[in-house]
Amino acid sequence: MHCAVDRAAALQPGSTSYYARTRSALLELAIARIAELDDPEAAPPGESGRLAGYLARFLHTTMTKGRSQLIARYEFALEATRRPELREIYDRSGLRFRETCAALLADAGSADPPRHARMLIAWCDGILFDSVAGAGAARRPGLKELERSTREFLAALTP
Repeated sequence: MHCAVDRAAALQPGSTSYYARTRSALLELAIARIAELDDPEAAPPGESGRLAGYLARFLHTTMTKGRSQLIARYEFALEATRRPELREIYDRSGLRFRETCAALLADAGSADPPRHARMLIAWCDGILFDSVAGAGAARRPGLKELERSTREFLAALTP
């Protein structure tokens, strides 16, 4: 695995194994990097209308320009179900994202930000999976459709 990563990254042979001696260590570094890349830019606080636009753009960018990265995240999620040492790092990065979502929903007026964040993330994950790896991949939603759907979903969570 290390040799393949060296080749794919155009590194000198042995470079990858210098930083990550085992397959598990290499996967941990990869998951950490994906989490770093997935870290959302600062979202606008306040009303759910601005939040809806931000989330729609995030979803659209993730399913188009970020498609390869999203598929890698799915692969790592599956790998983390088989490796407890990876589950911890994967969950830790997910917790940071959940906390950010809860704070944004609180700013938008949610009565139960942690629960609503869980619902919002599940909805976003469903849209992304369907649009990239699921049956909806043949016809991904456009930005306008995502904006409308996101506004409708957030309306159920915020006043």
